Amino acid sequence: RGTNNFKMKISGKIVDIHSREIYPGEILIENGIISDIIRNGKSEDHYIIPGLIDSHVHIESSMVTPGSFAIAAVSRGTTGLVSDPHEVANVLGVEGVKFMLEDSRKTPVKFFFGAPSCVPATTYETSGAVINHENIDELLRMDEIKYLSEMMNFPGVINDDPEIIDKLNIAVKYNKPIDGHAPALRGENLKKYISSGITTDHECTSLDEALEKINLGMKILIREGSAARNLEALKPLLRSHPDKVMLCSDDLHP
Repeated sequence: RGTNNFKMKISGKIVDIHSREIYPGEILIENGIISDIIRNGKSEDHYIIPGLIDSHVHIESSMVTPGSFAIAAVSRGTTGLVSDPHEVANVLGVEGVKFMLEDSRKTPVKFFFGAPSCVPATTYETSGAVINHENIDELLRMDEIKYLSEMMNFPGVINDDPEIIDKLNIAVKYNKPIDGHAPALRGENLKKYISSGITTDHECTSLDEALEKINLGMKILIREGSAARNLEALKPLLRSHPDKVMLCSDDLHP
């Protein structure tokens, strides 16, 4: 990347996710950008597919820095990470989020960080820091902060907690997406949660729950991490609603 006249060629079975074809071919790359894709009849043993974008992950759960996480992730085909720095923020607040941004700049992996919406996660926790709506405004003003991270305080959304509503409104003000976290939330409460502007959920454990959320306009993040594993229950969505689902790990042990 960034080197003048750098050219390379990759051959294999190309998985075209838009035309839903698999065909043998060559990908020509010039200065870090695909310049051409050529079909050919050569027999190849390996496949070329787009890199995975992990749609929701807490890097801190792996006990390593973004740079170290990227080394492990990219070797397994992950090229992008939508990361919620919630856990480091629980300890260090806004400074912890800024550390994650700084460390992530050392790698070619694409990091998309959010502003942690619930620090501490509940009012019953003792944390090292608090992120209020003013801090959220500071973070979401930054170009590098792409969204408001998972809104775990769904009771606060449903019951119109002023601090929570302020945080949601700030995300709307900056036209940045709002990530959700709503385990087992159904019916009228779910409708109110979604109507606040929250667009995703990674907490579905059953197909019925996921379908209700999809029908109300949400995108579903199918989670397969170290602790919570929902792929088996939700994998029919990959065929029935491929444009409404993403894949995520949420939390991964080292």
